[in-house]
Parts: sequence; structure tokens; C-alpha cells
Amino acid sequence: MENSTMPRITIVLGAVLIVAGVLAFLVSGLASWTALIPSILGAILLLCGLIALRRVRIGVHAALVVALVGVAGTFMNVLQLGQLFAGIAERPLAVIVSTLTFVLLLVYMVLGVRSFIVARRWKPSEQTALRD
Repeated sequence: MENSTMPRITIVLGAVLIVAGVLAFLVSGLASWTALIPSILGAILLLCGLIALRRVRIGVHAALVVALVGVAGTFMNVLQLGQLFAGIAERPLAVIVSTLTFVLLLVYMVLGVRSFIVARRWKPSEQTALRD
């Protein structure tokens, strides 16, 4: 786990979500602070990624909890994709940004779980046994 790429992935994802939220806020004409929700999630993930650079398990576990909360929070807007494609969505920008956030966080969760599974399979005791 010490050689994990997850801290860097977490930092990059955090930065991407910050940019997405700020762009959504600007595109909405600074009308709604809720457009900044991806930025808030991104800032927390960025912080978790920085923590993970020193303490991988703590930082990535915290980031995965944040991602899970983000996925749950954006799910309702993702359900409105049909309305978006039909052209009847009340807040099309919110649906688009929420869907982007949902997909990015879901992919991140899959990567995080996979990294923990791989780390579990290659425990340090097994690695030293393989070298002998």
C-alpha cells in the first residue's frame, strides 16, 4: 500500500472536482452556491489526498467515505438524465455537473476498493517470504 497511486489519484480527482464546481458556478451566472458542491467535495478529497501522502490508509479511507457521500448526494440529479435528454429538465446544468461528479466519484471508489484488495493480497510478510 505504501507504493499506492491512490494518494495522487485522490489529489487529481479533488482538483478536477474543484475546477468543475467553479466552472459550474460561473456558467450558472453565480446564481446558486449549490453549483459549488463538487468544489467542496473536491477540496475535501484534495485534503484527504495530501493526508494520504503520509498516511495512505487513513487518507484514502477518508476519501472513500467522502466519495460515498458524494455519490449518494448526487444520485437524485443523475436520475433526471432522462428529463435532460428529453429537454424538460428544470436545472440542466445541475444534472450535467451532478452526473459528472457521480461518475468520477464512482470510478474513484472502484479504484480505491481495488487498491485495498491488491494491498491485502500482498502483505509485507508474504513479500519477505517470496524473497527468501
